[in-house]
Amino acid sequence: MTRRLFPLLLVVLALTLAVAACGGDDDDTTGEAAAEDTTTHEDGTEGPHLTLTADPDGALSFDTTELTAAAGEVTIELVNESGIPHNVEVEGNGVEEVSETISEGSTELTLTLEPGEYEFYCAIPGHKEGGMEGTLTVE
Repeated sequence: MTRRLFPLLLVVLALTLAVAACGGDDDDTTGEAAAEDTTTHEDGTEGPHLTLTADPDGALSFDTTELTAAAGEVTIELVNESGIPHNVEVEGNGVEEVSETISEGSTELTLTLEPGEYEFYCAIPGHKEGGMEGTLTVE
């Protein structure tokens, strides 16, 4: 019986190792995005640069519902390839700022943020209610 199980165990081990080797791909299934790079601000300081992308087909959704950044000056770049107008508003902890409304382009919103949780959403009427919202965690 042991001789029959040995080849099966080898196959299971080989498949386990193959799956583990593929596990290094950081596919973001939670919808959380972190600071991808930094931006040099007008005052010469550097801070997180987050990218938020609206659905290119015009659906009322962003590519993520969670963003994370370090405290200080934070830049959020909104990319909108669709013809539907969108913007991004950040609200919470005494902050309420909104970007330019754009279609088929991109815009940036730079904010000074303290640690805490903030809400981000598209401020076009009906878009937030349609699902264009999320949480920005500042650490």
